Amino acid sequence: MHQNSLIGIDLGGTKTEVILLDRQSNEHFRKRVPTPAGDYRATLDTIRALVLAAEAQAGATGLPVGIGIPGSVSGITGRIKNGNSTWINGQPMQQDLRELLQRPVTLTNDANCLALSEATDGAGKSHQVIFAAILGTGCGAGISVNGRVVTGPNGVASEWGHNPLAWTPQTELEQRPCFCGRHGCNETFLSGTGLSLTHKLQAGQELPARDIAANARKGDPVANETMNLYLEHLTRGLAVVINVLDPDVIVLGGGMSNVDLIYRELPPRLAKYVFGGECGTPVVRAVHGDSSGVRGAAWLARSMAST
Repeated sequence: MHQNSLIGIDLGGTKTEVILLDRQSNEHFRKRVPTPAGDYRATLDTIRALVLAAEAQAGATGLPVGIGIPGSVSGITGRIKNGNSTWINGQPMQQDLRELLQRPVTLTNDANCLALSEATDGAGKSHQVIFAAILGTGCGAGISVNGRVVTGPNGVASEWGHNPLAWTPQTELEQRPCFCGRHGCNETFLSGTGLSLTHKLQAGQELPARDIAANARKGDPVANETMNLYLEHLTRGLAVVINVLDPDVIVLGGGMSNVDLIYRELPPRLAKYVFGGECGTPVVRAVHGDSSGVRGAAWLARSMAST
């Protein structure tokens, strides 16, 4: 059993986590350590140490490793790009880890890991085409089709967070600069940070997203108006996905995915923007929550183990 185990790594900006799973979705080991921010070589060494710790628990060596990263692997150069953990950008990280660990290693975006996790044994396990979105401090997404992640030749499939929010006046887009250098990206509206900005623009008050959502639950009219705007923005953002991909299910993760209001009020709104004026796409919360990233990384390793 242990020789067939899978190792997943979730590389975050502040923490790095490892998990050891078997093929029946059972967890046998998990460990989390601080990420050595700003130090690429130390980041590689941290990953290696976590892999060795998982293998010690498994009583096996050479196990395949899947890694979720806050960025993507360029299909052209093989180097990391678009990472908000900027010290990994431009680095041949997949190749470096293959050499360091002397085994197969596959890297993909952390939102792709969310999609794969939920497709394998989560909210999307009975569906073929899954669109999974992370609505956290930032905003990302992943696509799984028939249990496999879709990345594309440029490595940017499902980079939904960095397209402008549809059906939005240019003046509103210009109010929201994004770290990518453009304005009005979905991330600047639909992340928790985006919700806070909406509240600031509407109410002139700076509050974290969780406080705005809590105030709305208590009936605060100003917070309710902000949440209503957020639902409108999220509806537009997801309607575009349906118009392009028409997934079987949309799965939400990240801090904003814990807002119950979304699941009650967003689905009926979608038909307003979906082409044809009707929409039956279910929008659901990720089953594995914060563990989806690291679990998805382990399932990423499964494809290598079966070859």
